[in-house]
Amino acid sequence: MDTPAALDFLKFDDIADWRRDDHRAAFDAFRRSAFRHLEKPYKTGAFGISADDLGTAFAAARDGVDDARGFFERHFRPARIVAEGFVTGFYEPVVEASPARTERFRYPILSRPAELVDIDDENRPVGWDAGIAFGRQTAGGIVPFFDRGEIERGALDGRGLEIAWLADKVDLFFIHVQGAARLVMTDGSERRVTYAAKSGHSFSGPGKILADLGEIPLKDVTMQSIRAWFAANPGRIDEILWQNRSYIFFKDAPVPDPALGPIAAAKVPLTAGRSLAVDRRLHTFATPFFVEAPEMDFARLMIAQDTGSAIVGPARGDIFCGSGDAAGEVAGVIKHAANFIMLVPEPRE
Repeated sequence: MDTPAALDFLKFDDIADWRRDDHRAAFDAFRRSAFRHLEKPYKTGAFGISADDLGTAFAAARDGVDDARGFFERHFRPARIVAEGFVTGFYEPVVEASPARTERFRYPILSRPAELVDIDDENRPVGWDAGIAFGRQTAGGIVPFFDRGEIERGALDGRGLEIAWLADKVDLFFIHVQGAARLVMTDGSERRVTYAAKSGHSFSGPGKILADLGEIPLKDVTMQSIRAWFAANPGRIDEILWQNRSYIFFKDAPVPDPALGPIAAAKVPLTAGRSLAVDRRLHTFATPFFVEAPEMDFARLMIAQDTGSAIVGPARGDIFCGSGDAAGEVAGVIKHAANFIMLVPEPRE
């Protein structure tokens, strides 16, 4: 099988921290994906692991097990991905929001517009890059959707797309980056939203833009340093953010268990410290990975349950760190080299 990177098969005893990990926490996350599989199987990534390959492990997980480590050792073979690895972190922001626009709450979280259409090989306009996944349906055909600057200047005003309103434009932007949020409404109720679609334009991170402008040294770019720069330069926020033409639309996604994270791309609630965002083109959701990042003293079994436009490559991952400001403080500074050991399903009997 041709794969995006070579695989070096190991024994579990070759993994230094394997026995010291909390396999039960990883198993619980995997089990949520096992039940999701009953509704709709996950698409197969370029590494070739299919939902059918995971079927035996899914069935066993749904039945429940007493020995979580033994479960993974029975159903999988570890294989180190021979590629330079790197991890970052993400989290679920918790922000105050209003159901209506007020003098204080002026920045909307928008739902998906009706004319925003998915692009595939069947309807892709001639000359469009294969990576463009969304466009705008018009009477004359599909054209590029409005970009961030156009939307924030009013291109979608008056359409009734507003889910809620925030008080801070920078908070809204980082909700776009994270792809989900927990909204504490002004009446005391709580609402959770997650990614629904995007404008189709490529993402340009403000950290790279600010580094290129000489405003923040690239080595010092973190979510915290970006926020600090915006706070010190409020008159330049639009100048920087509008260079990122990508715009994210959201939908309500309630989660019954408040201890769990938002529902993400794999359609299950994320688990702090156990859910991993991966390159969806290469990896199949629910695949377990043992991630080793020595610089951050991190060695943990994680489950592929999300993705993101910045997560590109066979050994690239984004660690879900939880919800709220404390989780954001952790996630915002994770930028570390890492080894990725993929757990490959044993052949079905």
